[in-house]
Amino acid sequence: MRGKACKENWRFYKKPNLGFPALILSCSFFFIAGLFASNLLLSQDTSSDERWLKARARQLQSVEEEIISKYNLLPSGETGDDFITLIPFQILSWRPRALYYPGFLTAEQCQHIINMAKPSLQPSTLALRKGETAETTRGIRTSSGMFVLSSEDQTGVLQVIEEKIARAIMIPRTHGEAFNVLRYEIGQKYDAHYDAFNPEEYGPQTSQRVATFLLYLSNFEEGGETTFPLENDENFEGYDAQKCNGLRASLHASCHVIKGEKWVATKWIRDQVQDLVGAGKNGSCHKTVQQIELSLSWLLT
Repeated sequence: MRGKACKENWRFYKKPNLGFPALILSCSFFFIAGLFASNLLLSQDTSSDERWLKARARQLQSVEEEIISKYNLLPSGETGDDFITLIPFQILSWRPRALYYPGFLTAEQCQHIINMAKPSLQPSTLALRKGETAETTRGIRTSSGMFVLSSEDQTGVLQVIEEKIARAIMIPRTHGEAFNVLRYEIGQKYDAHYDAFNPEEYGPQTSQRVATFLLYLSNFEEGGETTFPLENDENFEGYDAQKCNGLRASLHASCHVIKGEKWVATKWIRDQVQDLVGAGKNGSCHKTVQQIELSLSWLLT
């Protein structure tokens, strides 16, 4: 009885012989099923992305319509915009005219500029005045830097930044020099200097700097401030006014870095359209360009 039950409960089935055609048919079925499933998942992902993009577009359109209805925009010219530009800023001083633009760049944009500049950094130099030499001006400026045109950035990041700067200062981007990216390591600094070039000191100028926009690209723990010794033509305590000349209000200096590494990118704006052919990583768009470092942004008054 027990053995019979055992035989009835345990049965061994012979493996069927499918044959080659049946095997091909089976493999084809699983391949098609897998392809269908992957396409289904892909279409779901694509649909999800499309839904997000459409929702984002509707949101932007809603914001745009709200702004248009609120501000009643005027018809723009060929070179104008048909939208509102909102860039928050704080007035730090009227003389010098210094403005602060919080959160002007994203962290990704800052890192992108640093990554572009690192391979091409060289010791910073000075535009020499009459009677000055590289030896007599040694130690005035100890940072390292490089120049880069927005057209050299294939990602388009620098072009976007240039457009935003132009809207912030209301001067077309065609008036800008190449970006000057600078790195200040511990102990490095730039003594008090001016941005514009006094023709009596530097010789005749084909154009003149009228504004500077400084982009802070990194956080550093101590030091590295940009100071303006004069405001409203009045001396700050501890500053030797005898060393001042030229455009008094725009005199400024970059304090030495005590802790951390300071990265900045400077965009100088001129009073005339700039021909940037040949400018970039190997030099600036002017032979007399001074690779200086300014804080925030201001018009030279």
